[in-house]
Amino acid sequence: MTHLLLVSLNYAPEPTGIGPYSAGVASHLAAQGYEVSAITGLPHYPAWRVGPAYARGARRRERIDGVAVHRSSHYVPRRQSAVRRALYELSSLSMLAPLRNIPRPDAVLGITPSLSGAVVARLAAMRFDAPYGVVFHDLAGHAGQSGMRGAGVAAVAARGLERLAVARAAAVGIVAEGFRPYVEALGVEPVRVRRLRNWARISPPAVARGEMRRRLGWPDDAFCVVHTGNMGYKQALETVLLAARETAGSRDMLFALCGDGSQRAALVRQARALALDNVRFVPLVSEAAYSSLLAAADVLLVHQRASVREMALPSKLASYFVAGRPVLAAAARGSETAREVQASGGGIVIAPEDPRALLDGLRRLQADPALRDWLADRGRTYAEKTLSPAAALRGYEQFVAAILAATGRGRVHHAGRAPVGQLGGSLHDERRAA
Repeated sequence: MTHLLLVSLNYAPEPTGIGPYSAGVASHLAAQGYEVSAITGLPHYPAWRVGPAYARGARRRERIDGVAVHRSSHYVPRRQSAVRRALYELSSLSMLAPLRNIPRPDAVLGITPSLSGAVVARLAAMRFDAPYGVVFHDLAGHAGQSGMRGAGVAAVAARGLERLAVARAAAVGIVAEGFRPYVEALGVEPVRVRRLRNWARISPPAVARGEMRRRLGWPDDAFCVVHTGNMGYKQALETVLLAARETAGSRDMLFALCGDGSQRAALVRQARALALDNVRFVPLVSEAAYSSLLAAADVLLVHQRASVREMALPSKLASYFVAGRPVLAAAARGSETAREVQASGGGIVIAPEDPRALLDGLRRLQADPALRDWLADRGRTYAEKTLSPAAALRGYEQFVAAILAATGRGRVHHAGRAPVGQLGGSLHDERRAA
C-alpha cells in the first residue's frame, strides 16, 4: 500500500479556514486506498487559541476518518503582529518531531498558508528521500498586502522560504490562477504548476429561513447582510461598521459578522462605541448550522483590505455560491477575490474600504430582488459545475499521482469511492487517544 504523508499546521476539528480542506483531502485519499499520515498542530483557528480538548500535553496522536494524525504543540498568538506571526511560524516547525514515529512515506504533500506546511514537507521529503508537492492557499511572500504592521519586512523572508520550499517539489498546487506568475517567479517551471480548487462544504439548510432568523434574533423584515469566517487584518471589517452607522437607528438593514479572529474583540468594542443597534456578532456555528445561517441572509458579504490582491482567495466563496444568495465583494479590482466573483457571475464587486461604496452596493441589491435572484442562480450553477467535492478532489488525486510519477515510488490508488468525512456537512470522527 502506498503511504502518503500530509503536512498542514491546520487540520480538523478546526471549523473554518484551511483545516477542513487539509483534513478533507487526507480522508479522501485514505478512502482511495492510500495509507495516510498527517502531521499538524493543535486546533486554534480562527479563534487563535487552542481548544480545551487539546490544551494539555505537547503532542497527541489520534485517528480521524482513516488518517493517522500526529499533533505537535506550538505558539499561538492571541494578538497579531509581524513578530508574533514569525514566532508562530518558527514554533510550528515542531511538526518535525513526529517524523521519527512515522513509517517511511512514498510521497509528501505540504499545505500552506502556514509556511511550515511547505518547509516541513520539504524537510520530511529530504529525510525519507521521497518526492513531495506543495499546495499554496495563500502567498506568504505577499504578506505585505495584509495591512499588518511590519508585514512587508516579514514578506521578504517568507518569499525566500517559499523559494526554498518549492525548489525540488515534483508539483506545486495553486488555488487561484493569479498565483501562477508568483510561483513561477520562485523558479517553478510552468509544467510543475497545477490549479487546484477548494470545494463548497455545506449541505442543504436544516432549519427554515424564518426559524433560523428567529433563533439568531434577526427581524423578519430586515435586509440582512452577512459576513462569515475570519475577522482579521485582511478583512478590514471596520469599514462595515462605518457603513452600518449610516443606517443605525432603523430596522432597514442588519449587518451580521459571524465567526472569530484576531480583530473580533476590537470590532465589538468599536460597535459599542458607535452605538450600532443594527450590528450583530454571531459566534462560530457548527457545520450543520452553517448552511442555515447562510440561507437566512439576503446578501453574503466578502470584504478585504484594498491592498489584498494576489495574496489569497477566500475559501468561503465556494460555500457562498452554493448557498444561493447574491455575493457582494468589496475587493480590489483585479484581485483574486474580484476575479472569482466575476467569473462565477454570482455577485457584484465594489471598491474596498469605502463605506459609501458598500452602502451603495447594498442599496442596489436591496432595491432589485430580480437581480438578487439572477446572481444567486448564476453563483449556484457555477458552484455545481466547478466547485463540487468530486471535481475538486479529482484534482488532488491527479496532483498526488504527479508527485508519485516523479520517482516511480509507490503506486496510484483509485478506489472509485465517494468522498468521505468533512467534504459536505458534518465531521465524522473516529478519534481515539493513542
